[in-house]
Amino acid sequence: MTDSEKDLIRTAASALGFEACRFASASEPWSAGERLAHFVEAGRHGEMGWMETTLERRAHPTAMWDGARTAIVLGLNYGPKTDPLPEMADRGAGYISVYARGDDYHEVIKGRLKTLAGQIAARTSQEVKVFVDTAPLMEKPLAQRAGLGWQGKHTNLLSRDHGSWLFLGVILTAAELEPDPPEGDHCGTCTACLDACPTAAFPAPFQLDARRCLSYLTIEFAGPWPTEFRAATGSRIYGCDDCLAVCPWNKFAAAARDARLQARDALVSPRLADLAALDDAAFRALFSKSPVKRIGRDRFVRNVLYAIGNSGDVGLIPVAERLLDDPAPVVRGAAVWALSRLVGVEGFAELRLSRLTQERDEAVRSEWST
Repeated sequence: MTDSEKDLIRTAASALGFEACRFASASEPWSAGERLAHFVEAGRHGEMGWMETTLERRAHPTAMWDGARTAIVLGLNYGPKTDPLPEMADRGAGYISVYARGDDYHEVIKGRLKTLAGQIAARTSQEVKVFVDTAPLMEKPLAQRAGLGWQGKHTNLLSRDHGSWLFLGVILTAAELEPDPPEGDHCGTCTACLDACPTAAFPAPFQLDARRCLSYLTIEFAGPWPTEFRAATGSRIYGCDDCLAVCPWNKFAAAARDARLQARDALVSPRLADLAALDDAAFRALFSKSPVKRIGRDRFVRNVLYAIGNSGDVGLIPVAERLLDDPAPVVRGAAVWALSRLVGVEGFAELRLSRLTQERDEAVRSEWST
């Protein structure tokens, strides 16, 4: 297809709200699959077993669909209105990652991708397939190959136009389209993202150990956290934006235009006491249409309790104490840790003794009243 045909696709993508649309070969060799294999072999994927089971299909776009010839990579800006990191100074509030403060981006993007893919299929008479990041497709290397940006030292995609805040979607097509020039690395000597990581999750530039990453721990990890990371999470209760937000390239970023991707007021600095009181129904209601909902109430409240333990706010002691009797073991364990941080080990022992005495006295009164 000619450049004019590609321009028509770009115009259609822009009309659907995409801020970026570029083209890359989906069939040429690349080294991204080998890097991913090393990541998994080193165990750095943690409990994300799906990365290992889909490794062969993730290795290259044609490993998943041998008919793929061109990748059309789309970008949708989700930039915040202000720098989000100062919000963490409020230790009585929880910090939710910028990407999860609006509607679930998978749903926002997928419908538009399908619309655009249908138009492309009609124009080219070639098969197309649509992908968001839940599919076994390495979209960040494709985005760099297409020239949308580059993978920085924190392994996330950076854009000279949008900084850190760009959702990606991909349309693979059997049509042969002229690829756009790839983007080179523009990190230079900067190490701001590596230095900002609260858990030292980057063994080296351009390498990530997910097992140490707070985004992995708050979202993907199901059980009680290793104790070494609990204090490091601070007030982060879903995701972590430190390495994204400190990037100097964000000086070119703009706030999201799409209303569905803008932050809901209720998800900006929500009070820890309110979040800890959520039962399953209230959790689902608060996070309706939000990506936060997929981790479930128990895992979320576990995260909230770690933040309560880091708050230093003794006014939250009764909040954590009520959750000592929660039905979920992971919540009860997090409540123990939070209280031990707020009242100390000896204070927690006294608290437990007081609770046992109270339970005994209530049992005696109940026995005498029958």
